[in-house]
Amino acid sequence: MMNLHILLALSAGSFLLTLVLTPLVRNAFLSHNLVDEPDGGRKLHQRAVPRIGGIPIAIAYVAPFALLSLLTPAGESPLRSVPLIVPLILSAGIVFLTGLLDDVIGLAPWQKLAGQVLAAAGAYFSGVRIFSLAGIGIPEWLGLPITLIWLVMCSNAFNLIDGLDGLASGMGLFATLTTFLAALLHGNEALALVTLPLAGALLGFLRYNFNPASVFLGDSGSLLIGFLLGSYGVIWSQKSATLLGMTAPFMALAIPLLDVCLSIVRRWLRGRPIFSADRGHIHHRLLDLGWTQRRAVLVLYAVCGFYAVLSLLQSVLSNQVGGLVILLFCLATWAGIQHLGYHEFNAAGRTLRSGAVQRLVHGQIAIHAFEKRIRTARSAEECWQVIRESSEMFDIVCLQAHLRGEPFQLGHPQADPPSWQLRIPLGDGNYVNLWCAFGRNHKSAILIPWVESLRVHVPAALLAMEERPQSPPTDVDSLVQLAHEVGPSPTAVTRAKEAV
Repeated sequence: MMNLHILLALSAGSFLLTLVLTPLVRNAFLSHNLVDEPDGGRKLHQRAVPRIGGIPIAIAYVAPFALLSLLTPAGESPLRSVPLIVPLILSAGIVFLTGLLDDVIGLAPWQKLAGQVLAAAGAYFSGVRIFSLAGIGIPEWLGLPITLIWLVMCSNAFNLIDGLDGLASGMGLFATLTTFLAALLHGNEALALVTLPLAGALLGFLRYNFNPASVFLGDSGSLLIGFLLGSYGVIWSQKSATLLGMTAPFMALAIPLLDVCLSIVRRWLRGRPIFSADRGHIHHRLLDLGWTQRRAVLVLYAVCGFYAVLSLLQSVLSNQVGGLVILLFCLATWAGIQHLGYHEFNAAGRTLRSGAVQRLVHGQIAIHAFEKRIRTARSAEECWQVIRESSEMFDIVCLQAHLRGEPFQLGHPQADPPSWQLRIPLGDGNYVNLWCAFGRNHKSAILIPWVESLRVHVPAALLAMEERPQSPPTDVDSLVQLAHEVGPSPTAVTRAKEAV
């Protein structure tokens, strides 16, 4: 391991630079009114605050490395052990500039995503690559998209969690220190060198970012921190001795990553765009439970510390014992999500337990079968038979229909128990009426799609009957008709058929 004095000097330099640069950059942006205005909704601050944290953090992180390179001969520089540090910093610079442009002028979501993907691709071709998952090697063509997804997800995770004073920067500090300790445990000199200066920069920035904050990270800061920590996680996994190499970095970044995953699932369950903003993030839920900003942030810091311990244990223990650590992590995460009380997940759980999903699938299959059969109906009576048989999936008290001038009915309307009536007009005087008892129809979720299918496909079937040419009667048909005219007895009809 390299000289500890060099590590301490780098981190101390980053810390001091951030302490000095942050108020200077903050005041410069305040003088030009480049600030984040409160909106009384998702933005909880009481006054305008600059969103420029990424600038002092980026400078404070890079400057000590540049100074170290200038002060030491090229052959003796500690940076020779980290050949990917320069291309990694260049890739992180793309993310930083993307976030800075969004802070200053605003970017469309696809533009921000394009910048993140470009930076992730640069990191991948610099050597930040995921080679295996669950101990199984993956081909290079698959490693590229997995690495890109991981780095983009980490970047956005810190961007989304940056909703309370000091939250994202504090979590970044915990994750950076955790990665640094993992580097010491594994003897990973390169990882230790690139992580500790970031910890110093984040610690200095927290002086101004903790509640009440006078400066925010902004997208430039949150995207930069997430991207760097995602890259560190990949480097960490490359040196991991356990089969589940990426599990430990995931635990170290658990809260931001869980928040972005929960946001995607919540918005999908609600049918909302995945990139839309809302007040359903983890920190928002804690505030809705009546917690103050400081309490929410400090508790989340404690959870980060707990996850940090688990990630370090998982990275050094055997695979068998490490499995128990993963189980403990999953149980703690499940308990935390339950405590947050997300309505989307509670509703989804009730739906699954009630068997509604199976009923929906069965209903959709039945509707598809109904549509297939109704298209082949050749008479109003056949059409009524298809409707009647299809309606058996519902608890219908009475079913009436008027099709091509012919009335049909199944059951009778009842006053007890009380029921509700639905009339489905089918055009040209055709209609279907149905009565259902209140509280007895447990397939109401599929009833409306079935009604809509009736409204669309039955008129089409009736119209096809009118347009279908009538075939001339056969000799058998003529004789049968004659037999009916002579006498309606079955014997006459049978003899007519036999005569043919």
